[in-house]
This record gives sequence, structure tokens and C-alpha cells, in this order.
Amino acid sequence: MIALAPSARAELAEAAAVKGRSLWEDARGRLFRNKAAVASLLVLGFLVVLAIFGPMLWPHDYATIYRDRVGIAPTFENLHIFGTDAQGRDLFVRTLIGLRVSLAVGVIATGVALVIGVIWGATAGYLGGRVDNVMMRIVDIMYSLPYIFFVILLMVTFGKQLVLIFVAIGAVEWLTMARIVRGQTISLRRKEFVEAAEAAGVRGPVIIRRHILPNVLGPVVVYATLTVPVIILAESFLSFLGLGVQEPLTSLGKLISNGADDMYKPWMLLFPSIVMMITLLAFNFIGDGLRDAIDPKDR
Repeated sequence: MIALAPSARAELAEAAAVKGRSLWEDARGRLFRNKAAVASLLVLGFLVVLAIFGPMLWPHDYATIYRDRVGIAPTFENLHIFGTDAQGRDLFVRTLIGLRVSLAVGVIATGVALVIGVIWGATAGYLGGRVDNVMMRIVDIMYSLPYIFFVILLMVTFGKQLVLIFVAIGAVEWLTMARIVRGQTISLRRKEFVEAAEAAGVRGPVIIRRHILPNVLGPVVVYATLTVPVIILAESFLSFLGLGVQEPLTSLGKLISNGADDMYKPWMLLFPSIVMMITLLAFNFIGDGLRDAIDPKDR
């Protein structure tokens, strides 16, 4: 029997451990080795906690107007560390509320887009033929409509309530996701495990749920992280036009719009812009990290 050196045994043990890891465990390890993605996860987590609990702990309410403190610069006196806006409201707590609303719009609208896009794309790709042609021609028609015009049309038609903002933006963001899922489904449709399930008499909806969707989860997760900042920017643009959230509620886009209207008070524009920039960069770095971790060509 040949005795192995300790270094050789260690290498074999490490190779066996790597071989035994699942693809998801490998992707998680690759993600956590990405310093930019890990730092972005920590920053985003801090921002989420701050947005949720910060307004509850801060001594000022986002809707309270201090008529004797209109437009004051950042100061630690009375804890107006971001200053006040043109109506005398504390800008720090309003920035936290704006961050909360922008994150909620981004995450919930992305969820709406994913539900519609994944179901639509998986159904079209699996059924194929005439059904696929009809479903994807509908997607092409909706692609031909100006995106912002369609969102504005929905907002004007159904009102400016916060829940409708989620639905309106999510209802037009699912198109790209549908195409991504359809392409993945077509490539999976003739795989051996799908054909085996069909031969065993498993129904189409069950095959889609148990075999197709789990295998398209990687691209879906990556695209979702990249869609959230796009939706946040879309909501910001709507708020800039006056079609987003309504007073006294606010969002980062609305705060930036108000700051742009009063350039003599630069802190009103500077602080919400910095918070939005950090949030968008964090989502983009996380999306890039997930893409690199899941991409099979990098394994």
C-alpha cells in the first residue's frame, strides 16, 4: 500500500470537498469572495435597517413643520443634522422615509415584474408553437410602447396611490424577464430530465413548477437585483414629474426634485442624492457579484 504525504492527502481531501459541494454552495462561496459584493450587502443591510427603524427612533416626525426653522443649514442644534427643507421639516427623517418608500417601490414592483415575467416566459417557452408566437408577439407590442408613457398613463388613469405605483411600474417591467425565462425554458425543454417527466405522465404545469423554474432561478435572481435600481430610478423620475408619492409622504426622487427647485439650499439636493447614489451602487455591485458567482463559464 502506497503511503501519501500529508500535503498530498490534504490536496485530495480539499478536492473531494470541492467536488462534493453543490452548485449553490459553490456560487455562495464565490459571492462571499467578492469583496465589492460583500461590502455592498453590508451597506444595503445597514440602509434597510436605518430606513425601517430610523424614523421610529428619531425625535422629529417626517410630517412635522417647524415654522421657525425653515430652510436652516445642517446643524446639531435640535438634531437637524441634514438641515430642514423649505417648509421647516427635518430633512434627515424625510430622507429616511424617502429611502424606505424608494426601497419598497423597488422591491415590491420587482416582485410583481418577476411573478408576471417568470410565469409568462416559462409558459411560452414550454408550450412553444403557436401559443409561444402569440404570447411573445404581445410582449413585442408592449415593448413598442414608450415605457414612461405607459406608466404615466396607468398612473393618470388609476390614481396616484402608493400601491398603484408598485403595480404600474411592475406591470411594464416584466417584459425583459419574460424573454429571459422563455429563452432558458426553451433550452431546458428537451433536457433528459424534462423528457423523463413527460414520459412518466407528469402534467405541464407540474413540470414547469418542479423542473423548469428551479433551473432558471439563477438568471432570475441576478436580473432581479439589477431591476430594483432601475425601478427606483423610474419612481424617482415619476416623482420628479409630480406623478409619484404625494405629500406629506416622500421618496428620494421627490426629495431630489424639491432640492433641485431650491438651489440656494444645496443640502436639500445633496443628501438625498448621496443616499440614492449609495443605494443604487450597492444594488449594482450585488447584481454583478451574483452574475459572476452564478455564471457557469467562470467555474
